[in-house]
Amino acid sequence: MKTRVFPTLILILTAFGYTGAQSAREIANKAADAINFESMEMISELKIYDNKNNERIRQVATATKKFSNTTKTLIKFLSPADVKGTSILIYDYENESDAMWIYMPALRKTRRIVSSEKGKSFMGSEFTNADMSKPNMADFTYTIIGTENIAGKICWKIEATCLDEDVEDENGFSRKVIWIEKNTSLTQRVEYYDFDNELFKIMTIGDYKKQSNGGYFAFRMEMQNVQSGRRSVLIVEKFQLGSNLKESDFAANMLGK
Repeated sequence: MKTRVFPTLILILTAFGYTGAQSAREIANKAADAINFESMEMISELKIYDNKNNERIRQVATATKKFSNTTKTLIKFLSPADVKGTSILIYDYENESDAMWIYMPALRKTRRIVSSEKGKSFMGSEFTNADMSKPNMADFTYTIIGTENIAGKICWKIEATCLDEDVEDENGFSRKVIWIEKNTSLTQRVEYYDFDNELFKIMTIGDYKKQSNGGYFAFRMEMQNVQSGRRSVLIVEKFQLGSNLKESDFAANMLGK
């Protein structure tokens, strides 16, 4: 009998470990699906604060539309004058790293944003280029590390750890902890940790509004850099489901036109 107890115990523990990992991944998937739209357009205001609370404001137009298995996003800066006309194009693929391009009016040139730049600042804000696209779920391992009450909302705490250094470099952090409300699967808070495993940034998400298709959209996001004292706030001013843009409008050679 003793010779059979140990391998049976291993099988039980392995099974429980596997189930826990799968559950964390499923929770993260539900959180991504809860705010996933086939197409939409919006106008938003990006407020950028330095560590002395000096403010810069930028107005941004965004359109997203899914074509086959690729979600394409077009971001254009409307004001102020020093960034007006700057455009960013993102292709989010189902099972591979996304592709990004940027058009700079001063140079009148479109160039590809390489992987090492995706974790860098998005137009001088505390958000990154990678924050503008949906994360590739396969790039992380997921673990449930507890539950917590945030402003009356009971949330799962999910730790997502980058698979390797390449993923860390591409995203600009080593791991993140995500608070996902149990009842709605809506993400409330994300903590990002740097390559030394020190707390780096905190994103808070709120003002969720239910849309006609049953999904939710967050009308306010704030990213606070706890190491530098800088922060950025993205506020959605206008939002609509659906877009009349054609696939040809989401082409790199159309940026700046």
